[in-house]
Amino acid sequence: MSKENIKSGILGLVVGDALGVPHEFNPRVHFDENPVTDMVGYGTYNLPPGTWSDDSSLTLATLDSLANGLDYNDIMEKFLSWYEDGKYTPYGNVFDIGRTTYRAIFNFNIDKDACIDGCDGEKDNGNGSLMRILPIAFFIYYLKEKLSISKKEEFSIIHNVSALTHAHKRSKLGCGIYVKIAIEILKYKDDNKNSLIGKEKESLESLIDKGIESAKEYYFNDNDFKHQKEHYIVIFNHDVKNLERADIRGSGYVVRSLIASIWCLLHTNSYKEAVLEAVNLGEDTDTTAAIVGGIAGLYYGIDDIPKEWLAKIAKLDYIEELITNFNNYCDDYD
Repeated sequence: MSKENIKSGILGLVVGDALGVPHEFNPRVHFDENPVTDMVGYGTYNLPPGTWSDDSSLTLATLDSLANGLDYNDIMEKFLSWYEDGKYTPYGNVFDIGRTTYRAIFNFNIDKDACIDGCDGEKDNGNGSLMRILPIAFFIYYLKEKLSISKKEEFSIIHNVSALTHAHKRSKLGCGIYVKIAIEILKYKDDNKNSLIGKEKESLESLIDKGIESAKEYYFNDNDFKHQKEHYIVIFNHDVKNLERADIRGSGYVVRSLIASIWCLLHTNSYKEAVLEAVNLGEDTDTTAAIVGGIAGLYYGIDDIPKEWLAKIAKLDYIEELITNFNNYCDDYD
């Protein structure tokens, strides 16, 4: 069934986000001297432990919309409900929003056309679409055959969902790599769920490499992205693991954010290790940990997410309800 994978991925993202929220904007040196080892509260936003941010809110809004099919305007309507009414938030109010996401929602509120409201300037390459793109991996993977989604259409869907806010090709490409990594993990988990006994577990590194190769096959044959793939060359060349920690930044820039996330996944061996590594990079701590947490949750599974962290997550029942609704939509096509 799809629910276990959807749950481990979404909750992995939310827990990573909540782990990083109290520490956002602190520099690397702060964590070198005072490393984060557990989920705490207050800090940057003075909010209780288990508080998640816009990363999770926009992910949940996307998941909720996809539970009724793919409708770009509906996704943006749900983003608008988040911003204006506090829907998909822990406590009914928005306390964090990126500049590009704000501008896209503002534009949509005026003309109600999701396909033209995203921002595509050079400075619109923050990680605001990368942090919320994970539900599209589930949508494509579980509904690809049932909805006859071709490989070209897969990337078109990924790019269109990124472009709702972040329409620059560089942001779209980063989302494409991330979704393809997630899909490779989903394939592996489903192919082996009943036959792991006696088999060597495939490494996360191997699955990340497969996802990168799948994305590379597409982007290296699409001239629309010929000037953007060079920004991700360290990923396409499978060189991220060889980078030193000093070369990695938990920055809000989409390229650095994706590189940092892959680096954390390749240099750790559990969900807990991965998201703590992400937070301790500093800067955009909640988003790096959310991006890492989605993939780590998928690969290591729900049982590897610390139970004491899950117990602190605000509105956990509500999050699980949204997961169940989306899962039911997928199952309706079985």
